Amino acid sequence: MASYKNIVVLTGAGVSAESGVSTFRDNDGLWEQHRIEDVATPEAFHRDPDMVQNFYNVRRAQLKNVEPNAAHIALGALESGLDGQVTIVTQNVDNLHERGGSTSIIHMHGELGKVRCTCCGYVFLWPGDCSQSSQCPNCFNQPALRPHIVWFGEMPFEMDRIESLLGACDLFISIGTSGSVYPAAGFVSLVRAIGAAHTIEVNLEPSDGASHFAETRHGEAGTLVPLLVEELLA
Repeated sequence: MASYKNIVVLTGAGVSAESGVSTFRDNDGLWEQHRIEDVATPEAFHRDPDMVQNFYNVRRAQLKNVEPNAAHIALGALESGLDGQVTIVTQNVDNLHERGGSTSIIHMHGELGKVRCTCCGYVFLWPGDCSQSSQCPNCFNQPALRPHIVWFGEMPFEMDRIESLLGACDLFISIGTSGSVYPAAGFVSLVRAIGAAHTIEVNLEPSDGASHFAETRHGEAGTLVPLLVEELLA
């Protein structure tokens, strides 16, 4: 295990759920009691921007009440302790990986703590509330700012860079993902098609894509990820 020098780690909602962050969809098919179509599409933002802004304002404020768990902290330790490269590709929009000590992170679905100007395209750190009356700090237009979140129907961020990293890695680890949301669900197949990297799934239960992994470890991420990191740094 200690021979791996170029590791890509995909993380999903299962990692942050152990910190108390709501998962993307609850069992009733809603996202924090909202229909996906009402808060997570460009059409929803065009139809009712105030409701969408408020939804993300509430989620942004909730980040102050959660802390990174043992899995986040272990991944931070892996990056700092490995004699090689560790890149986190996360589907999560929280900042728990950063707070857990990781620095090489790609937020493929965006970040709650940022907003983007729809006029000039600039992205800004934005820890507080955002509204239609918020002015862009760069071009000074309003209304102009939207959550820096990838909504349904939009392309995830940095896909070319992600595919390049997947092609070059010698170990791919998927943690806390359902294996049903693309393009992330296809990452393991991409890695296997190249044929050079070992693949490990760490999930509470077998994901939809568990059979595509060479190795699977099922249980809580907060327990299993620190053990895996110990092996990798041994």
